[in-house]
Amino acid sequence: MDESPLEQQSQSHEQENEIVTEGSAFGHGEPPSQDGSVPPKVDSPVEVLDEKVSKQIIKEGHGSKPSKYSTCFLHYRAWTKHTQHKFEDTWQEQQPIELVLGKEKKEMTGLAMGVASMKSGERALLHIGWELGYGKDGNFSFPNVPPMADLLYEVEVIGFDETKEAMTTQKPSGKARSDMTVEERIGAADRRKMDGNNLFKDDKLEEAMQQYEMAIAYMGDDFMFQLYGKYQDMALAVKNPCHLNMAACLIKLKRYDEAIGHCNIVLTEEEKNPKALFRRGKAKAELGQMDSAREDFRKAQKYAPDDNAIRRELRGIAEQEKAVYQKQKEMYKGIFGGGRDESGGKGKSRNWLIMLWQWLVSLFSRILGRNRVKAD
Repeated sequence: MDESPLEQQSQSHEQENEIVTEGSAFGHGEPPSQDGSVPPKVDSPVEVLDEKVSKQIIKEGHGSKPSKYSTCFLHYRAWTKHTQHKFEDTWQEQQPIELVLGKEKKEMTGLAMGVASMKSGERALLHIGWELGYGKDGNFSFPNVPPMADLLYEVEVIGFDETKEAMTTQKPSGKARSDMTVEERIGAADRRKMDGNNLFKDDKLEEAMQQYEMAIAYMGDDFMFQLYGKYQDMALAVKNPCHLNMAACLIKLKRYDEAIGHCNIVLTEEEKNPKALFRRGKAKAELGQMDSAREDFRKAQKYAPDDNAIRRELRGIAEQEKAVYQKQKEMYKGIFGGGRDESGGKGKSRNWLIMLWQWLVSLFSRILGRNRVKAD
């Protein structure tokens, strides 16, 4: 992380009680290159997985495929096939979902079949018949899916956990996320965060991001809305650092808009969070939004007045603006201030500008005088 005290504040705590997730596989959860309003055009061969499910690979994955009862973390976009109406987008929500193979909801049967055929990091377009989707009646709440609608899913598997029970295809003795207590769920997310921090220290940014995203998946909106008091504080103490560390990774990967998005999520909960203000300011500065970046840095300095990193960023903005001012000054001086020619005399450019100005004033005076005569 950065050398700032803001970055080092909780490292000693995060290094304690390290628990390495068993059998985790990782991929890179970067967003699709297109805007996502319509399904991607894919030219790869069609792989038939079932009578109602087929797959086209967009990006190859690596490693093995998940087994039954594996916990898979993924991003997806979903459309109705014929109308191409997009009804769900986890990339836009900046929150991956968790899918336990063999325990999925009925409307996700086709999606689970597709995910079971994918490797970590793989991105694919799934074609799913309505029978393995939202069925004959569709869904008229959220998400809104019409009756008998065939579906398209653009899916990327971020990673999955292969427990010993999953490898033997027996029903796992461990709990699914929905069956965990509040403490268990926060603890699972915290272990993900610590794994991500260790990967970040090794400069494995993509793998670290997968761990942070999977930790955030444990802290979904449906879970956070139920919390209050000390439990809400416990959850935010895990969730917000994951968003901030995601922002740190994204800044290093030059994905500044996404970094700003993660900082904004934290600032909706903690508007005085200096680390969120600092990283949002860095991302804005890289995008050339200097006024807004300066404002964020000044706010961050208000809440962390002794932080040297904030001072450096403010000083850097001031020096950059000074350099721009000097360049503009030299440019205007060259136009209006003239200069010395090789013989040491004044430049001709200034003389021509003065003559042109005098001629324009004279012309304007003559026209004005004629108008007055006509008026008289």
